Amino acid sequence: MSEQKLAAEVRTEFGKGFARRARMANQIPAVIYGHGAEPIHITLPAKATTLAVRTANALLSLDINGEEHLALVKDIQRNPIKQIIEHLDLLTVRKGEKVTVDVPVHVTGEVAPGNVHNLEMTTLSLEAEATHLPTAIEVSIDGRAAGEHIHASDVVLPKGTVLLTDAEALVVNISEAVEILEEEETTEEAAPAEGAEGAEAEETPEAAAE
Repeated sequence: MSEQKLAAEVRTEFGKGFARRARMANQIPAVIYGHGAEPIHITLPAKATTLAVRTANALLSLDINGEEHLALVKDIQRNPIKQIIEHLDLLTVRKGEKVTVDVPVHVTGEVAPGNVHNLEMTTLSLEAEATHLPTAIEVSIDGRAAGEHIHASDVVLPKGTVLLTDAEALVVNISEAVEILEEEETTEEAAPAEGAEGAEAEETPEAAAE
C-alpha cells in the first residue's frame, strides 16, 4: 500500500469549540503519538484525509513544517449521524518497523449449490512492516460444501506478514442452505379453511329460515 501524502498544520488550540471551528474550515483535528515522543496535535485537510483513510490501515506521509512524519491510522472518530470524520488518532512509525494491525477478511468465490457461508471473523490480526501493510485478506470459498471449515491457519497470508490470531480460530463456516417452507404452507392451507368456515356460517341462518 502506497503512502498517502498530506500537508498538516500544528495546532495549539483544543476543545469542542476549536474542533467545531476546524470542521467549518474543512479541517480535521488529529494527534500523533508513539515511540515515547510527546504527542503532536495537528489539523489535516478534510477532503484529502477522508479519501486517504477509506482503506484499512492507511499509512499517511505527513508534511509538518517541512518535516516528513510517517503515521498509521489507529482510530477514526466519526459523527454518529453525519458520519463525517471528527478526529483521528495516528501512530508514528518508521520504515522497516514491524507493527500489529487488524486486517479485514474478504470472501471470494461461490460455495457449492445448496450451501451458504458464514463469516465468523471479519478481521485477522497480523504483524507486518509499517510501510507494507495489507489492506485486506482474501479467503476463497469457491466450490466448498457443507461441513467444510476455514481456520486462520488455512488462510494464505500476504507476503511478509505473520499471523497473530489463534491458528485454530474459525474464520469461515460452510453449511447447508435451509429454506423455511413449512410456515408458508401452513398459512396457505389455513386461508381456504377459514373462508370455508365463513361460508358455512353464512348459510346456516338461511337454512334455518327454510
